[in-house]
Formats: sequence, structure tokens, C-alpha cells
Amino acid sequence: MRSSLRIVIAEDAVLLREGLVHLLQRFGHQVLAAVGDGPSLLAAAREHRPDLVITDVRMPPGQTDEGLRAARRLKSEQPGLAVLVLSQYVEQTFAEELLDDRRGSVGTGYLLKERIGDVEEFADAVTRVAAGSTVVDPEVVRQLLARRRDPLDRLTPREREVLALMAEGRSNAAIARRLVVTEAAVAKHIASILLKLELPPTAPDDHRRVLAVLAYLRG
Repeated sequence: MRSSLRIVIAEDAVLLREGLVHLLQRFGHQVLAAVGDGPSLLAAAREHRPDLVITDVRMPPGQTDEGLRAARRLKSEQPGLAVLVLSQYVEQTFAEELLDDRRGSVGTGYLLKERIGDVEEFADAVTRVAAGSTVVDPEVVRQLLARRRDPLDRLTPREREVLALMAEGRSNAAIARRLVVTEAAVAKHIASILLKLELPPTAPDDHRRVLAVLAYLRG
């Protein structure tokens, strides 16, 4: 894993944008460009071809979904590009589309600004996304799963807890620690979830849990 990343930032709030620049530099990363709108994000990423793009969702010129549209376009143009969405909102349709893509499911993250309470955890998320992992805020997971409630009725309350933690990208060991159960119990829950949702565990080990949830969200 690279210790220093080449990053392009897109955030229209000046103070937050500058804060992100200094925070990322503090952790040894190189910020190639920090811009405030969708077209500038496209231009900067095409010019610098970074390892990672960190973008807001709503930015000028339209203050709608410029950040996500730019991220999707860049992922299409640069298949190896990692994208971390950092937003105030859960834009459900666009979040699902961004995450619900086999090409985009590796090296993709969606975090909510107000729920980031630890800079070390944020820095870790940046590194993990750039390394090819999927990092999703639990609230994003909760709202996306809420859109497909009927199939979840097949799951027990404990399996729902495990499913939410799976979707966050947590390992079996991490889930076991969070729920205070054994790893063997977690493995049994995961097997049951995949069976009930008709999702056989065929994806690569590193992303099997997250990919299973994203495949489920596709319905």
C-alpha cells in the first residue's frame, strides 16, 4: 500500500476545502488540485490523473449532483481511479448508482461530513479507498437498505445487524468484536444471509461482503 497518495479534491465550501488540503498533507499525501465545481473537477482529474478523487455531491454550477456525475464520468474514463464521496446528504439514487457498479465497487467510498468524528479514522478511510476497498458510512447503508425492505423480512434481527456491518466493509473479526460474538457465529450468519438473499459467496474474499450487499440493492 502506498504511503503517499496523489489526490484531487472537489468541495465548494472554501473553509472545508482548505481544511481537507491541510489534513491530507498532514498525513503525507499530495494534493494535486483543490477545486470548487464539477467542471473543474473533471479538468483537474484529467490533467493530473490522481490516485484518488474526494468530492462533494452538490456543487456549482447547479448545486444538484455535479460531484457524483463527475465521479461517475471519471471512473468510466479512468477505471483504476478511486473515488471518495464526502457529503452532507445521502443522495440515495446517485449513491446506489455510484456504488452499485462492479467497476465502481472497488476503490469507492461514501461518507457523511457531519458523522466524521475522528481525523485518524477519516485518514484510514482515505487510504483504504485508494487501496481498492469500499468504505460506506453506516447511515448511507441504512438508508439504502431501507429502500428494499421486503427481502430483509427474511432475515433475523441479528442477521440484519450483521448485514449492515458487512455493507460497511467490516471483516468477520471486526463484526464479531462489534457484536461480541465468535467469528464462527459471524460466518454462520453470513452464510445464512447469502442463502436467504440468494447471493452465493462467489465474489473475491476482500470484497465479498460489500459486493453481496450491493448486488442485493440492485434487486
